[in-house]
Amino acid sequence: MAFGISRTQLKAWKDAIDRGEIAFLTHFWLDDRFPEAKSVTKVGCNDLGRLAGWGARYELRKEWIHIRKDGYSHFDLFGNKQREVLEKEGQLSFVPHKFLQ
Repeated sequence: MAFGISRTQLKAWKDAIDRGEIAFLTHFWLDDRFPEAKSVTKVGCNDLGRLAGWGARYELRKEWIHIRKDGYSHFDLFGNKQREVLEKEGQLSFVPHKFLQ
């Protein structure tokens, strides 16, 4: 279950994806499969080759891309990998601290 983002934030993420950018969206997230995770960062791009290449820099396999018919395909990052990627991409300061506790 996702929560903690506004429609404006979601629209901005989708707009960036539509422009072919690598786009980041972090929100609260609860999933019984990952009980230790309190948030997820979705990293998307409408160019799957570009997204896969970007992910390879962080040892993310292209098979892990959540392919969506609506065009908003993305990697889901959480835990240590989430923090590592956000830090290296200069995105950590944009994420409220409460998301990463």
